[in-house]
Amino acid sequence: MADPVLTAEREQLRRSRDYLSLMREDVLSLEAMAGDRVSQEYLKAELYHRAEALKDLPDTPLFFGRLDYAAPTTQPETGHPETGHPETGHPETGHPETGHPETGHPETGYSETGISGDGVAGHSFHIGRRHVHAPDGTPAVIDWRAPVSRPFYRASGADPMNLALRRRFGFSGGELTAYEDEPFTTDRSAERIGRQKPSQILIDEIERPRSGPMRDIVATIQPDQDDIVRADAAQTVCVQGAPGTGKTAVGLHRVAYLLYAHREQVRRRGVVMVGPNQAFLSYIRNVLPALGELDVTQTTVGELVQSLGSVPVRGSDSETAAVLKGDARMAEVLRRAVWASVRRPEQAVVLARGTRRWRVAAWETEELVHELRHRGVRYGAARELLEHRIAHVILTQMEAAGEACDDRTHEAVRRSRPVRAAVDAIWPKLDPIRLVFGLLSSAQALAEAAGDLLTPAEQAEIVWSSAPRAPGSARWSPADVVLIDEARDLITRTPSLAHVVVDEAQDLSPMECRALGRRCSTGAATVLGDLAQGTTPWAASSWAGLLSNLGKPETDVRELSVGYRVPRQILDYASSLLAVIAPELRPASSLRADPGALSVLRVPSAALAREVVAAATQACTRPGSVAVIAADPQVRSLASAFDAAGLEHGAPGSDARLTLVPVTLAKGLEYDHVIVVEPALIAQAEARGLQRLYVALTRAVSRLTVLYAEPLPAPLPAR
Repeated sequence: MADPVLTAEREQLRRSRDYLSLMREDVLSLEAMAGDRVSQEYLKAELYHRAEALKDLPDTPLFFGRLDYAAPTTQPETGHPETGHPETGHPETGHPETGHPETGHPETGYSETGISGDGVAGHSFHIGRRHVHAPDGTPAVIDWRAPVSRPFYRASGADPMNLALRRRFGFSGGELTAYEDEPFTTDRSAERIGRQKPSQILIDEIERPRSGPMRDIVATIQPDQDDIVRADAAQTVCVQGAPGTGKTAVGLHRVAYLLYAHREQVRRRGVVMVGPNQAFLSYIRNVLPALGELDVTQTTVGELVQSLGSVPVRGSDSETAAVLKGDARMAEVLRRAVWASVRRPEQAVVLARGTRRWRVAAWETEELVHELRHRGVRYGAARELLEHRIAHVILTQMEAAGEACDDRTHEAVRRSRPVRAAVDAIWPKLDPIRLVFGLLSSAQALAEAAGDLLTPAEQAEIVWSSAPRAPGSARWSPADVVLIDEARDLITRTPSLAHVVVDEAQDLSPMECRALGRRCSTGAATVLGDLAQGTTPWAASSWAGLLSNLGKPETDVRELSVGYRVPRQILDYASSLLAVIAPELRPASSLRADPGALSVLRVPSAALAREVVAAATQACTRPGSVAVIAADPQVRSLASAFDAAGLEHGAPGSDARLTLVPVTLAKGLEYDHVIVVEPALIAQAEARGLQRLYVALTRAVSRLTVLYAEPLPAPLPAR
């Protein structure tokens, strides 16, 4: 006999899909009518984006949970059940097509920490990835980001948050297959409520095998993650996240939350997600679109600093040079080089107008220059102010002589040839590319700017041994582009975004941190990383130093130390490296245990490739994604072995079931089954090889196989 509850919920899902289709049809039926062509094109683009956001994804459930609020003790006089808002009957107060509020929580009638008012009492809400409403405005699905949805993630036996029941749904693709109810009681003395068994549907969803790019965790967000996701928009958050704790997913869901709760502010000023490389960005590319957010820029630091116009990267630095160019001392070197361009006035400024000659003495101009140099403004802004200051002195003389002056007179004097010639001589225009080019191509110029900041040996390390003839012929490195970005900001202020989310932040150089900090100087940031996974030569040793370079020194560091997907056996094995690579960090714990999750096998050296192929073939017989991670020099030979065996495989970021991953590209990626090949080679390949090995061992979320012929690095136990 069919379960009546399951039947009713399936009908609710069918209706919700119908309503979503009608919402999209309504948007597509609208015409972009505006008073001018530019506005019309803007409206067309806006309608297109709304329609795209309302596309139904057949394999993705529209809702994953339901909240039943306890019945009120007294009947409320006013208020809609969705919002407690007497004036409206809509669950959110934004666009009816998308359900996004215009300005955040105040209009919803809820506090950030819970539910206020009696409007929700006795009512039920289906919680999903986006808002869906019936043609009459009645809500069918409430957005997971709405305050009314928060008890789905936060309610507990100790604090039911006014809930009577929380229901979770199980799905296969887009088909609803099961449900699980968690009742609550107001009897706080019932200790059994605090010891309720974890939801099996929740566990199944966390453990569900994955394939292809990363998926959202909107149905499984945990309370500690939810605190970070919903942190105030003006608050910078730094997350020290152990492997498997979901810090990347938290950062992505925080972006989605900010675009919901503060949409107009965030869209107007911009938000950007910064990752370590393109393989990582390909891996996370589908998460935000699945949450209905299509317009978020996802980029790397290198691409971000080049977005304002820079030079092509065609070269590379030695490790020593890269570390020095990324050192925070280079900011002061560049500052000195910029302001050293200002020259002392040598002669008076003389302007002839009609029969009169107006004169600004050199000492007067020098006083103006001195005042501007100490105002703390950018070089380019100060140059423009100098024009106005000299013009003002001349206009004061003209008015004292009885001439009538106005704004047009001031502008004419400012733009006059004598004034401009004087400003060009005293305060010349600077180009950031040519400025950095001059420092790197001339040992003398670098020595003058570096002074006591860099030793002669350090200066010799970063100056080009053979100077190019012009900036266009230089082989610029990634670190050089960051220096150019710093120089550009010294000349003209870099625009600030509303929010910057940066993942794998522990690998940023101090100069890269400064580049990101400029882009959220009047906004906020979400900084995600793990000090134990720092693999660059300039990797951060503490969050305090990194946050200081970011310009957010007062930021609190929050720790995610509980793994929800990675079995305890894998985390414990990888954590044996922490005593060497990051003794100050506590090992991650896991809520899951699987005795068969870890295999550490020694094989003959001559048979290593054959054993890797066999292990990968066996792994592909199980559900989920599979990755083989090896030292970069090994990848080509392993690819040949796979090809010879007829085993299809892809590169990181692809949708291939089996991925062959160079260890230098493994950071941030996750796979159900990971095969790590020859740990000793990974550990010996670079100075921070043990950190690189730690990254490789923690990419698995279900099974880890370690195959080795050479003895394992000392911290790793053989099994």
